[in-house]
Amino acid sequence: MVRLTKIYTKTGDDGTTGLADGSRVSKDDLRVETYGTVDEANAAIGLAVAAASSPSERDIADLLRRIQHDLFDAGADLATPVRPGEAAGSKLRIVPDQTAALERLIDTHNDGLGALTSFVLPGGTPMAAALHAARTVVRRAERLAVSLAAASRETTNPECVKYLNRLSDLLFVLGRLANDAGRGDVLWVPGKNRGGV
Repeated sequence: MVRLTKIYTKTGDDGTTGLADGSRVSKDDLRVETYGTVDEANAAIGLAVAAASSPSERDIADLLRRIQHDLFDAGADLATPVRPGEAAGSKLRIVPDQTAALERLIDTHNDGLGALTSFVLPGGTPMAAALHAARTVVRRAERLAVSLAAASRETTNPECVKYLNRLSDLLFVLGRLANDAGRGDVLWVPGKNRGGV
């Protein structure tokens, strides 16, 4: 159980922050940048939740609220370097079941969408636009997680990278769903404005 009684501690005034294992690193450390971007993705998803207005969008919002819990799990995972000999289940880690759940959601929600003939321009309803923005933040978090895994493979849970990859795919599908099941999507027309706007 997390218990916060004081919001500021002044321990970070020297430009360092504490990881979950008690070690201190610079606030611009790649690990901190990665879990900070996961936190940013969670906030972006919160904006999509707040944009929900119709009954179908509220169903999407309920799903997104569950995903926000997973993103806190991911942040805790990334903030806790994997240690040699760590017993399975001894630390909060993203597990394959969480990634598999995203895959099932992608399959379920993509099934009713029409096939795409081009890339989708971000936008549409306020919720769809927020989902597209959240997707791009999740992609950035994924890129940072890939860099972290390359730099610190032994101390980084590879399932986090997989989870973030699937989450960005799910957010894309949900963005289309929020755009009247894809009927409100605006498709990219390559070279559309070459002759001038």
